[in-house]
Amino acid sequence: MKTVVIGVIGADVHAVGNKIIDYVLKDHGFNVVNIGVLSSQEDFINAAIETDADAIMVSSLYGHGEMDCRYFREKCEEAGIGNIKLYVGGNIVVGKQEFKEVEKRFKKMGFDRAYPPGTKIDDAVTDLKEDLGL
Repeated sequence: MKTVVIGVIGADVHAVGNKIIDYVLKDHGFNVVNIGVLSSQEDFINAAIETDADAIMVSSLYGHGEMDCRYFREKCEEAGIGNIKLYVGGNIVVGKQEFKEVEKRFKKMGFDRAYPPGTKIDDAVTDLKEDLGL
């Protein structure tokens, strides 16, 4: 069974989407480690190390995800989990921006996949299964 760490990064307290992601991932057979809201990069990384996770899914709805996610991949590398799959989604930037450009920036920051607001969690689950060879 593959393990996925999920949570809401930064000063964000949007819990409903987090609960939905938790439910859907469990329904698809994943072991879910939900660190909840108001989570730091270190919270995600420590949970991933402690549980030998295969992926980290970062949610953000308050618009500051880009700032909150800076150097995330580098911190994973420093912690010895540089190859972990990293996903980010939600309202991850301030204002209306062309998502293709937003996605490019997050991929440049080391995220494997980035999702715009309104993405169906089933789409992310399909990608996750593909990326983890399931």
